[in-house]
Amino acid sequence: MSNNNGFPERVEVEAQKALYPAGCRVELVSMEDPFTTLVPGDQGTISHVDDIGTVFVRWDCGSRLGVAFGIDRIRKI
Repeated sequence: MSNNNGFPERVEVEAQKALYPAGCRVELVSMEDPFTTLVPGDQGTISHVDDIGTVFVRWDCGSRLGVAFGIDRIRKI
């Protein structure tokens, strides 16, 4: 769910921050970015979640691409 400007509600962002604390490990499930070299199964470590719900990951392959709230999917490992 998002508010009128297309951004997630504050409660959704806080849930993202609680679910993905800095240092937790994740695996990419899917990403809608046509220009990324990341593929499902790539793993990384959470850096932080910003105030619009983007989850920033230090991917093991060296990428630092963020995971867009409501578009891309990751799972904890």
